[in-house]
Amino acid sequence: MIRASGLNLRRGTKTLLNNCDFVIHPGERVGIVGQNGAGKSSLFALLLGDLDQDAGELDIPDVWQVASVRQETLVGQQSARDFVIDGDSTLRQLQAQRQAVDETDGQAIAELEHALTEAGVWTASSRAEQLLAGLGFTPEQWNQAISSFSGGWQMRLALARALMKPSDLLLLDEPTNHLDLDAMLWLEKWLNAYPGTVVLISHDTEFLEAVARTILNFESQQLIRYKGGYESFLNQKAERIRQQQISIDRQARETQRLQGFIDRFKAKATKAKQAQSRVKALARMQTLAPIQAESSISIRIPDPVHMPDPLIVMDNLSVGYVANGKQTPIVTNINLILRGGARIGVLGVNGAGKSTLIKTIAGELEALSGQFNPSKGLAIGYFAQQQLDMLDLQATPLLHLQRIAGPAVREQELRNYLGSFGFSGDTVNSPVAPFSGGEKARLALSLIVWQKPNLLLLDEPSNHLDVQTREALATALAEFDGSVLMVSHDRHLLRTTVDDFWIVADGKVIEFDGDLEDYQVWLGERQQTIRRQEQDDNPSSSPSTDRKEQKRLEAQERQRLSTLRKPLEKELAKIEKLMAQQSLRIEQIDALIADESFYSDERREERVKTLAEHGELSAKQAKLEEQWLELSSEIEDLS
Repeated sequence: MIRASGLNLRRGTKTLLNNCDFVIHPGERVGIVGQNGAGKSSLFALLLGDLDQDAGELDIPDVWQVASVRQETLVGQQSARDFVIDGDSTLRQLQAQRQAVDETDGQAIAELEHALTEAGVWTASSRAEQLLAGLGFTPEQWNQAISSFSGGWQMRLALARALMKPSDLLLLDEPTNHLDLDAMLWLEKWLNAYPGTVVLISHDTEFLEAVARTILNFESQQLIRYKGGYESFLNQKAERIRQQQISIDRQARETQRLQGFIDRFKAKATKAKQAQSRVKALARMQTLAPIQAESSISIRIPDPVHMPDPLIVMDNLSVGYVANGKQTPIVTNINLILRGGARIGVLGVNGAGKSTLIKTIAGELEALSGQFNPSKGLAIGYFAQQQLDMLDLQATPLLHLQRIAGPAVREQELRNYLGSFGFSGDTVNSPVAPFSGGEKARLALSLIVWQKPNLLLLDEPSNHLDVQTREALATALAEFDGSVLMVSHDRHLLRTTVDDFWIVADGKVIEFDGDLEDYQVWLGERQQTIRRQEQDDNPSSSPSTDRKEQKRLEAQERQRLSTLRKPLEKELAKIEKLMAQQSLRIEQIDALIADESFYSDERREERVKTLAEHGELSAKQAKLEEQWLELSSEIEDLS
C-alpha cells in the first residue's frame, strides 16, 4: 500500500500539506479532489518521485510499476502504434536484448524468446490498436507520424502509451480533458477493469463517480478520506459542513435562492426529455447548496440588456477552413435557427466539426458558403479552448478588467466583481503568470461575461476548473437569462444548463430530441450501423446453399438467439424492478433532506444514517443503470 506519515509539502511559501497522514490500499480507485492550487498536481509529482516532501514519510512499494501520462510535445516520424507500444518498456527492453544476442547462444535465445512470449510480444500490436481505437483513432491514423497530430490528439496518444504499460499504480491527471464522450465512456470501462491501483485527478464529476471508489479531499492542509464515490463524498461532506454549522445563514440563503430559481424554471420548462432531465439535475444542486455556499466562488453572470429573437439564422451554411486558396469543408448544409433564450449543447466526436461551427458563429472563421444572418443587437461572449493564451501573463486580474471596463467604472466595483470569481485580497493585484490553469480559466470567463453578452459561445469552458468552480459555473449558467451554445464533455454541466442538443456527425448538424442517455444509445446504434456497412462493403465468401437449407439455418439461428436473449431479458427485468424500488426510496430521502427539521440536534443520529443510505443508494443506482445499459446493448445486438 501507499502510506504517508507526518507529511509536509510546500510550493514556494505556500503550505499544501501539514503533518498529513493517509493510506491508499492496493486495487483502490482513488479520486483526488480539491480547489485549484490546493496541491493536487504537486501530490502527483511527489508520488512520481519528481518532487521531495519537506518533512515526513511517504512509502510506495519498491516492486510497484508506476504508469502516468507525461505532458510533452511529440516530435518525430514514429508511428502512433509504435509510440504506444513503447509504453511497455519491459517488452521493448527484451526486444532490444533479443536483437543484440549472439545468434550462436541457443540458451540465451531460448530464455529471451520465452520472456518475450510472457511479456505479450505477439499481442502487443493488437493491444496498442485496441487502446488507439478506444480513444478515437481510426485504423488509418495508427501508422501516422506522431508529430502530425494536434495537441489534443497527442495527449490521447500519451494516455494510450500510459495505459499500455503493465503497471501496479496508474496516476492520471485530468485524463478526460481532450476526450469526447464516447472515448470517455470507453476509458471508464477500461479503468474499472484495470487490476491495479488508480489514483485520479479529475474535475469531471460524472467521470469521478463512474471510476473512483474512494475520495481524498484537500481540506485545511490535510487529505481527508471519504469512502465511496463522488456523490457519496458530496453527501458526506455536506453533512460535515452542516454538523459544524459553518455559515448556516449563508447556506440557507443560497438554498432558498436556488430553490426559487428551480421553481420558476419548472413552471416554464417544456416536456422535452432534456428539459426534464435538467429539472432533476437542478434539484440535485439545490440539495447540495450548502457545499456551494461554503466555497468562496459565487459566479453571477449579468443578464443581457437586449434579447433579439431569433439571434442567428443559418441557411444552407457550410463551414470549414481555407488553406492555400483551397476550401476544406467540415460541416455542410446547415439549416438551423438559434432562438433568443435557447440553451443548446453541441455533441459529437472529436474532429467532427464542433469547434469549427462555434468559431464560425463567433466570427473567428468565415463561412465557406450559404447564408449566416445574425440579428441586429446580437452580442456574443466567446470562450474558446485556447482562451487562456489570450491573457497577459504580466498583468493582474484587476488590470485585465480595467482595460475592458474603462476609467469610468470605480475600482471597488471591479474588485467586488472579481471577488465573486474568487479573486480577492492580494490575488487581485498579482501577475497572472503563476496562476493555475483553473484560476486563469476563471479570470478569462469573468472578462467575457463582464460585457453582458446575450449569446454565450462556450467551447469546453470547464477544462482546468476545479469541482467547486464547476458547480458555481453550472449554477450561474443555469440562472443566466441569455442564450447558451456550448461544447462540453462535462455531463453534469450539460445536464444543468442546456435544454436541447445539436449533434455534429458525418459532416452535418442535426437537432437531437433526447437527453444524454438517449445520446449514448444513439452512439451505440450508430457504431453498429457503421460496423454493418463495413461488413456489407467487405462481404466474406461462403458456400452457396439452396433456399430450403437457408431457411433451416435462419430458423436455427433465431432459436439460438432467442435462447441467449431469455436469461438477459430476465436479468434486465430484475434490474428494472430494483431500480424502481431504489428510485422510490431515494425520492423519499430527498424529501426528508429538504425538511428543515431534519437538521435539528435531536435528529443527528437519524441524519447520519439517512445521508449514508442516500450515498449508498445513489452509488448502487449508478451501477444498476450501467448494468441496464450493458444488458440492453447485449439484447439489442442479439436482436
